[in-house]
Amino acid sequence: MFEALLSRLTGPAPDPLPDADARLALSALLVRVARTDGEYSGAEKERIGKIIAARYKLSPFEAQKLQSEAETLEGEAPDTVRFTRAIKDVVPYDERIAVIEALWQVVLADGDRAAEEDALLRLVASLLGVNDRDSNMARQRVAG
Repeated sequence: MFEALLSRLTGPAPDPLPDADARLALSALLVRVARTDGEYSGAEKERIGKIIAARYKLSPFEAQKLQSEAETLEGEAPDTVRFTRAIKDVVPYDERIAVIEALWQVVLADGDRAAEEDALLRLVASLLGVNDRDSNMARQRVAG
C-alpha cells in the first residue's frame, strides 16, 4: 500500500515529498514516538488525532483516516531517520520546531514521560536540524 512512499523515503537521495506524503510521514513520526515506550494509549491516539486535524485543517473523519494510514506506515517503515529526512527536506525550520512541539504533546499526553521517549525526541530533534535550545523551549511550551 505504501510501497512508493517507502521507496522514496529509503532512496539514497530522496526527492522532496509531495504535501500528502509529507503529511503522512509526519503523522507516522507522531505514531512512532507514541509507540516508543511500548504503549500506544488512548490519550496518545487522541492527541495525535487532534494534532493532525488542527495542523492540516481536517475533519475528524479525515484526521482519523490519515492517522490510520500513519499507523500502518509506521509499522512498515524501516527507521526513524527516513521520516525525519523526508520532513526536514520539505518543512521550513520554524515549522520543524512546531513538529517538535507536536511530538512533545504526544509524549506528554499519557502523563508518563518515559526515558525511551526522551531519547527518541533528542534524536528526532537532531535529525530535523532543530538545535537543543529550540527543542527544550518547545518542550517547555507544551509542558506549560
